[in-house]
Amino acid sequence: MSELRTSSRTLTGRIVSDKMNKTITVLVERRVKHPVYGKILTKSTKIKAHDEANNAHTGDLVTIAECRPVSKDKAWKLVNIDERAAAE
Repeated sequence: MSELRTSSRTLTGRIVSDKMNKTITVLVERRVKHPVYGKILTKSTKIKAHDEANNAHTGDLVTIAECRPVSKDKAWKLVNIDERAAAE
């Protein structure tokens, strides 16, 4: 029983940076409707997540979950690598 909380928030996004040790930067995009004009907008946010094994790389599609704070601006952890980036 390693995880006490069963319902933690999860998000899916694309990795834009893996240059830090055990840390990845994930770009999460969401679509919202403008309150007045009704146009659908794409908003994005960059989240730093903990990657213990340094497995994920730039361009990968990943799932991250909320966790306890690991550092000053890292409170998410890598759960799964959904899709690997195409080899260049």
